[in-house]
Amino acid sequence: MLGLGGTSADAGAGDMVMDGTDAGFMTDVIEASQSTPVVVQFTAPWCGPCRTLGPQLEAAVRKNAGKVKLVRINIDEHPQIAGQLRVQSIPAVFGFAGGQPVDGFMGAQTAGQIDAFLGKLLQAGGGGEDDQIDAMLDAADEAVAQGGAGEAAQVYAQILGVKPENLRAITGLSRCYAASGELDRARETLDMVPADKASDPLVQQVRSMIDLSETAGDAGETDALAAAVRAEPDNHAARMEYALALVGSGQNEQAIDELLTIFSRDREWNDGAAKEQLFKIFEALGPADPLTLKGRRRLSSLMFA
Repeated sequence: MLGLGGTSADAGAGDMVMDGTDAGFMTDVIEASQSTPVVVQFTAPWCGPCRTLGPQLEAAVRKNAGKVKLVRINIDEHPQIAGQLRVQSIPAVFGFAGGQPVDGFMGAQTAGQIDAFLGKLLQAGGGGEDDQIDAMLDAADEAVAQGGAGEAAQVYAQILGVKPENLRAITGLSRCYAASGELDRARETLDMVPADKASDPLVQQVRSMIDLSETAGDAGETDALAAAVRAEPDNHAARMEYALALVGSGQNEQAIDELLTIFSRDREWNDGAAKEQLFKIFEALGPADPLTLKGRRRLSSLMFA
């Protein structure tokens, strides 16, 4: 059967996501939740918000890697349990732990709200606090990667309310502020890092991101700067400003190209400024980013040519 969230769900044993029935509710939800918390989503093919919420719930559940399960029930085909739970409208979601409903919500939710809901359910189901926090951090990190800094910031802040020295939460929240241009708040947040962790690569990565964003914010408009570079291809100062403007607009790959052009023509220009900015970009992106890997290879080939 094709899952209502748009994904084919295998109802085999141990699967994290499945389509449920009234007849199977006792086994799939009540009994299963004795060992693993279960999320039940009541849905229907005609429900527009359900089609949005379904994939969000499924993604959040799968991120928790077996610590929670999702059972989707089509109320058109299986109305009995929905009636017993007095479901008045859909989407309606209930969390079960220990054979009992412990939490729930109706209507659309943000990714951050879904993560918080699952966090509470895991706690109710006896999941360790550290596991719960790690799952929330993984979800927030992915939200940042997909451009959802606002939702991720809520999750990081929630974690810091419980674990004020959690390094991933501190750097994650700082990164969210930097991404939204709130550089002062980003620096203030990074100041929360314990002294013994100030040199952690994660901290250095975010610090470089803030520094780079601050520098890029002083650059001009990319179109005007691109025209200036075309008019004077050997004007390294103009190309540098253009590269920084590209960083500010999120065009990191092209910025790296421009900086490598400066380095290839005069590696010592302005005390090696092109190389210095390249290293800042690489550190801000992180060592595993494809642009970092590609850029470092190109820089090395120029340095040792």
